[in-house]
Amino acid sequence: MPPVIRSATPADVPTLLALIRELAVFEKLEHLVQSDAALLTEHLFGAQPVIEAVVAEVEGKVVAFALFFRNYSTFLTKPGLYLEDLYVQPAHRGAGLGEALLRHLAQLAVARGYGRFEWSVLDWNEHAIRFYERMGAQLMHDWRICRVSGDALAQLGAR
Repeated sequence: MPPVIRSATPADVPTLLALIRELAVFEKLEHLVQSDAALLTEHLFGAQPVIEAVVAEVEGKVVAFALFFRNYSTFLTKPGLYLEDLYVQPAHRGAGLGEALLRHLAQLAVARGYGRFEWSVLDWNEHAIRFYERMGAQLMHDWRICRVSGDALAQLGAR
């Protein structure tokens, strides 16, 4: 039975949270996880959704997901698709699920008239970097991610 790629539903939220925790462990960032089912549900399916998710099912079980949102390129004057997280459970890696999820998202971006499909990758994840390059991704070596969160965000916002 081939894998099924489909949009996430509210019933998938507990599974998504479990997969997000698995991803955090893989990335050695589990100490940062503050996942909340109510917030994830609101952000995915509420009155004003800010994210979307697709899942990959194998034999009726969700074993992978991709969570994404719309961003914008001022240079292209077009929206884009930003992939926040993509995760495939270890037992299902190498079966083409990551590629299927990326292709699905690229098809969404094209169908929506977006100008870009972007994501970040940890610099130590050589396996993922090689995979993404094989898929046609270009690593942006001149760019660095800037982040303000927690107390620093509150302080910056208070100024």
